[in-house]
Amino acid sequence: MAYITTKDGTQIYYKDWGTGQPVVFSHGWPLSSDAFEDQMVAVASAGCRAIAHDRRGHGRSSQPWEGNDMDTYADDLADLTEALDLKDAVHVGHSTGGGEVVRYIARHASSSGTGRAAGRVAKAVLIGAVPPLMVKTEANPGGLPMEVFDGIRAGVRADRSQFFKDLSGPFYGANREGAKVSEGLRESFWLQGMMAGFKSVIDCIKAFSETDFTADLRKMNLPTLILHGDDDQIVPIGNSARLMAKLIRASNLKVYVGAPHGMCSTHKEQVNGDVVEFVRS
Repeated sequence: MAYITTKDGTQIYYKDWGTGQPVVFSHGWPLSSDAFEDQMVAVASAGCRAIAHDRRGHGRSSQPWEGNDMDTYADDLADLTEALDLKDAVHVGHSTGGGEVVRYIARHASSSGTGRAAGRVAKAVLIGAVPPLMVKTEANPGGLPMEVFDGIRAGVRADRSQFFKDLSGPFYGANREGAKVSEGLRESFWLQGMMAGFKSVIDCIKAFSETDFTADLRKMNLPTLILHGDDDQIVPIGNSARLMAKLIRASNLKVYVGAPHGMCSTHKEQVNGDVVEFVRS
């Protein structure tokens, strides 16, 4: 098993498949790099180098008490790309991972960032991503009420195993009439979620819901493909992808009609094709 050690001593597990231009995947909450295996195989088979890590506190990475915030997630990603000396990488982020990618680029690869990632990033793909801001505020009236996220926290604290089993329904659209979502896929979601650290799972709710990425998105000056399902019950498209498309200058929004939040699994062939085509373009 491959690991890098971050500057604060956290061990980050990663997969590294294939050779060629690097394509780096950042997963959603409460999952792990396993959620991207379909895309990794497709990308590596297309002649690229597919890399995916388990975010700190998730999967096989360390479960530190501190650092479960978006700045640290972005710094961990910077540590990974530096350790592997990646250049001209395409960064793909799903859900919370989309926020991680946006913060990483703004914090480390933009002209106003630290410069740690200068020359390391070529493009970005944001899939069902949480930016610009999920929670409702006076400045973000289209967001979800704080009560929604308080409910998630309460559900995790009360019985996170059952909560994850229930959440897999709307995550993959299994609660929609005529949906064909296997129990195996839902069990995979549960398993990945249960591998994450309890404290990390709770803290990450605040990170993905309350982090405001508006300023970060304005710093995104590289080609960005935005993929989002218009039946996303977890991150509604109107207050996420449609706003991102306006804030990122070099962006292209592709809407998947009827697709749920977990579209990397339910619509994997379409997602794989779009990602590979974008990487090669």
